[in-house]
Amino acid sequence: MTKKIYYEKRGRRYVPVSEYDSDFVDSFSKGNHLIMCYPGGKSVRYNVDPALAPMIAAGRIAEDHMCEAIWKAGELRPKQKELTIEQQRAWKRLIKLLGDDAYALQINSARDIAEAGLKAMQEEADKLLTNPSVRIAYEKFLMVAALTKENTNKRS
Repeated sequence: MTKKIYYEKRGRRYVPVSEYDSDFVDSFSKGNHLIMCYPGGKSVRYNVDPALAPMIAAGRIAEDHMCEAIWKAGELRPKQKELTIEQQRAWKRLIKLLGDDAYALQINSARDIAEAGLKAMQEEADKLLTNPSVRIAYEKFLMVAALTKENTNKRS
């Protein structure tokens, strides 16, 4: 436990102005929390629904893959999927000439883009759960979450 008081000089006296308590800073309120440590940092998500924890964890890990999937899903494209090399060159020239106005031609809906991101996140979660240790930890997590979940159907 590290407790430190900071003082400020006012005239000839030192007056306490703030206090730092490592136990308080690292404490958690009641509820389910998700902590992820990674090279160069740590992220904490407070009051996480246990059912969403694997998706949130996978989302944090799969952030780059999700961004790439969303970017590809939102990419401007013609209705016909397969383009010849000549059509690809013409398409790139059109986008270069039209600039931002090219996006009025056709683009996926927000739902399609979100679904692409969620699919990438689910794929990353599925990859993580192929590891036996991760699967066991996840199953234990679900069990503890179920045991500690507050009963919301309380009778008066």
